[in-house]
Amino acid sequence: MQIGLLIQQTGPAGIWSPSAEACARLAVSEINRQSGILKQHVELVVEDAGRTVADARAAARRVVRSGAQGIVGMLPSYARRAIADSTFNLVPFIYTPQYEGIAPEAQTITTGETAAELLAPGLRWLADHRDARRYFLCGSDYIWPRSSLSLARSMIPRVGGEVVGEAYMPVDADNYDSLIERIKRARPDVVLPYFLGGDGIAFNRAFHEAGLCPHVLRFTSAIDETIVYGLPPEATENLFVSSGYFASVRSHNNGAFLERYHTAYGEAPPPVNSFGQSCYEGIYCLASLVEHAEVFDTRAIHRLAGHTPQLRTARGSRESAVVGGRHPIFLAELDGYDFNMLAT
Repeated sequence: MQIGLLIQQTGPAGIWSPSAEACARLAVSEINRQSGILKQHVELVVEDAGRTVADARAAARRVVRSGAQGIVGMLPSYARRAIADSTFNLVPFIYTPQYEGIAPEAQTITTGETAAELLAPGLRWLADHRDARRYFLCGSDYIWPRSSLSLARSMIPRVGGEVVGEAYMPVDADNYDSLIERIKRARPDVVLPYFLGGDGIAFNRAFHEAGLCPHVLRFTSAIDETIVYGLPPEATENLFVSSGYFASVRSHNNGAFLERYHTAYGEAPPPVNSFGQSCYEGIYCLASLVEHAEVFDTRAIHRLAGHTPQLRTARGSRESAVVGGRHPIFLAELDGYDFNMLAT
């Protein structure tokens, strides 16, 4: 049987494709060693979802036509509906990255953290421990950043803060000078940058080059190990990140996952990160649901979400988490390239 993995291999989100594919292939190899899904060997079909909604729709249709019996997707939320529409009632669709938290399309199963879960602990910690009061919101111009920052706008007054500016840039923007000037004029205590993949590297480099890192805090859930490795270490000063997964989290689940990952790929594989690791869990999510449904049926599988134990996970502390269950959120401060845990 075939499972399709839809990821963007080009554009700003392409930065995650090597780790996403590596993590998904690891899950498939483990599942095949455990007798496959419904006693059938699993083949992973990796498809480039491209840069646009039309690209994603075409990729989903190709995967379905090729005979895939399920799809795992790790790609920007603006492409999610196109895939959901293309797979509706045909094959189950598992959407794995963090997302804005708006109710997903019918028969789309989400496994990632929501914006509300990720924003709340960081905003409270910055208010309590850094006396943060003035916030500037910025990000890529599509649904995930806009919806996440709209939620942040409503949450910030509850921690005693105010929003002093908000701006959005096109995906794949090549110049952030005007945005940096707006941030300087607004004099925020904290900037919340929600840029997609490689755009996060470009923005944070510009932020560093403008000399803002020592003076202005940054807090986001849109940065991970892959993005940080694209920055000079000085650019991570005063940078705070919330996530349901960091490679540096010490837990039985993560330790076992990292051991299997490095055994499979050696000492210098694509860096493990929350976005790539989500594909590992997406494959296991689909496998667990199908095993319990005993059939690849979208309606039966969807009904089991939230009620089915997942065989393996790298997140949390429970060895057998529930598909669609919630995991702890970690808040970390960057020290060079190291994520130092502050709170859960």
